[in-house]
Amino acid sequence: MEAEIESAYFKQVYIFASLSDEDIRAFMGVARRRTFRAGEVIFHRDDPGQVLYVIKEGKVKICLISPDGQEISLVVFGKGEYFGELALLDGLPRSADAIALEKVECYTLQRSDFHNAIMKNPKIAIQVLEVLSKRLRSTDQQVEDLIFLDVYGRVAKKLLELAETHGVQVEGGTLIDVRLTQQELASMVGASRESVNKVLGYFTDKQFISTDKHRITLHRLSDLKRRIY
Repeated sequence: MEAEIESAYFKQVYIFASLSDEDIRAFMGVARRRTFRAGEVIFHRDDPGQVLYVIKEGKVKICLISPDGQEISLVVFGKGEYFGELALLDGLPRSADAIALEKVECYTLQRSDFHNAIMKNPKIAIQVLEVLSKRLRSTDQQVEDLIFLDVYGRVAKKLLELAETHGVQVEGGTLIDVRLTQQELASMVGASRESVNKVLGYFTDKQFISTDKHRITLHRLSDLKRRIY
């Protein structure tokens, strides 16, 4: 039964969706399970990159941390998503840090096993390129937002993006199912914690959002959308 559940899970992961049952079983044979605690570093920038991570449960943030400790969060990944593929493709060290936002269960694949899968199933490479292209476009958009949007617009846009990717419908709105501190949200939008605190207070007063124990619920999405520009 457990093997069937794992097989069904792998088929839901985009890059493996086109694989046959036999190929899925082959992946399951070489994949290893790993668990990380909330706040645990999965890998650091410049670490050797020999492993692909596929998330089974939990949330992982990919971020850049400066020598003086300032952090910029690039993206948050959740169940069914993967990360760490860049270093597997080019053989270079990790380009960013990966940190568990909550308890994370994942499968890991070694570089050699991933390369063997690509050689046997070229469509995997195409699907990886599609995902990489999407992530590059997202990075370009982040740069554009930093240039053209004020802090209110950047926070509103990021909350809507998080609601789309990690939202859960609850009574009265959409709960962002990611535990976020003000500092973490600030690192996502390239602003100070004080500025983000002011914006969240304003959005709360306007009843656009509500907060509870580092969880944010969006109530008036249309108003937030209008605040972006």
